[in-house]
Amino acid sequence: MSGPTGRPQDGAQPGKDAGGGEKQVNAEPPYAPKRIEASADRKSRRAFGKRTKTRSDRKSGRYIKSRSVQRVTDLALDATLREAAPYQRQRRADAGDAHDKPGRVLLRRSDLRQKVRVRKTRNAVCFVVDASWSMAAEERMRATKAAVLSLLRDAYQRRDRVGLISFQRDYATLLLPLTSSVELAQKRLREMPTGGKTPLSRGLMLGYELLAKAKRQDEEVLPLMVILTDGQANVAMGDLPPQTEAYELAKFIAAQDIYAVVIDTEHPVFERGLARKLAEFLQGSYHRLDDIRDGGLAELVRAELRR
Repeated sequence: MSGPTGRPQDGAQPGKDAGGGEKQVNAEPPYAPKRIEASADRKSRRAFGKRTKTRSDRKSGRYIKSRSVQRVTDLALDATLREAAPYQRQRRADAGDAHDKPGRVLLRRSDLRQKVRVRKTRNAVCFVVDASWSMAAEERMRATKAAVLSLLRDAYQRRDRVGLISFQRDYATLLLPLTSSVELAQKRLREMPTGGKTPLSRGLMLGYELLAKAKRQDEEVLPLMVILTDGQANVAMGDLPPQTEAYELAKFIAAQDIYAVVIDTEHPVFERGLARKLAEFLQGSYHRLDDIRDGGLAELVRAELRR
């Protein structure tokens, strides 16, 4: 099956030709990651998961506070009584002897408070990896693969899903659909080749489509796109210059409420600032791969989810 990238997207490995120079890079050993414990977001959600704390509009989850609403469905009795307490003497005086009974609390609709509960919902993390010659350094690719494997092991226990997309030559390939299968991840990561040009727009587009589909299937999912690239684009999908096209697509992704993290893989000596600029168009965060300690990529993703 082919998608908008024009290449097989069901985990198929792209073909090799005589002049391609593609190379497969093994992963470093995976490590035991810490749990992803994100801070609460402000949207009320209904689906259940084990990861990011989010407000719940069901009568489940931990009661953390109360609020005033038009229609109360989960009464916060303690907060309601506290709201009504200062007005009891005046209300008794206004009501007269008919309501003057010891221990009786006079309530008004304005006193009623709704419980605000929190629970944890699922995350969908999509790694979009530049597998062109600009990202062909073996040690960096091994570290990237190890981070993905580590997150997948953690995701298996936490109900998260992690996907992997690579882009090189003139196409992007979905190596790993959103999944929590460690066995499938290991197989697809071993098959990921490197080499060729940099079709950055195709990688961004396929990453967006994967996360957008996840949101359509489950509106409670919290999407995160992690892009590992030096930011250089030299293959376009349309008529715009490759770099301009990539930045325009980044602005579109930012407008779709998909948070992005850009990991700059460019060597510091030759820094051109392209990845930093990409992060600005994505309205996401920017980090340098060389500044991340061993195993730090997975920790970085967790820190971003905590945002």
